[in-house]
Amino acid sequence: MEAKKTILVIDDEPHILLGLRDALTFEGYRVVTATNGKEGLALSRAERPNVVLLDLMLPDMNGYQICEELRRQDAFVPVIMLTAKSQEADKIRGLDAGADDYVTKPFSVGELVARIRALFRRTARPIENNSFTIGDVTVSVSAHTVQRTGKKAAEALSFYEVELLRLLHERAGTPVSREEILNKIWGVDANPTNRTIDNFIVKLRRKVEKRPDRPEHILTVYGFGYKLVP
Repeated sequence: MEAKKTILVIDDEPHILLGLRDALTFEGYRVVTATNGKEGLALSRAERPNVVLLDLMLPDMNGYQICEELRRQDAFVPVIMLTAKSQEADKIRGLDAGADDYVTKPFSVGELVARIRALFRRTARPIENNSFTIGDVTVSVSAHTVQRTGKKAAEALSFYEVELLRLLHERAGTPVSREEILNKIWGVDANPTNRTIDNFIVKLRRKVEKRPDRPEHILTVYGFGYKLVP
């Protein structure tokens, strides 16, 4: 029998901790919880969770600091940030700190569970191509990095950044709709206020494009989605 996947929830609101623990346990996951950053980081080291649900506002540390430390502990564990802040700047800052995704409170537990399921489906999928190139950048799927020709240091990619690039690369030259991207990678349906993909595209262009403000490889197909031109 396959071992249960472990989900670490770091949140200081008792009703959210209880609700998530009950819902995720019902879905068959093993759930461990922490109410502050210090406890959460210690549990992450001890439990090696398969995914971390991280609240932005905690009593001892903020979610950005915790996320950066989680990334130092484990570069690959998916981190989904739970935040009451809906401003784009806050979301971008969370992604820059190393978060893979974010869910704005109040959120639907059903949508969160769907995202987690989609995440685990993607991680269970075999890696057909360990690396591929986009322009003068090499993307390593297994190492979660991008390496630009002529630069010594590789740049890290988050779980969802890798999956988004991989999906676009598989369909290179063909527009991929926002609906398909959201459904296949995040496990959610598109809606007019969902800016998840757009925020990830902004981050990826910074890492892949020579001039992010004038992209040559990750192109917007207005009113539809995105297209990759390797």
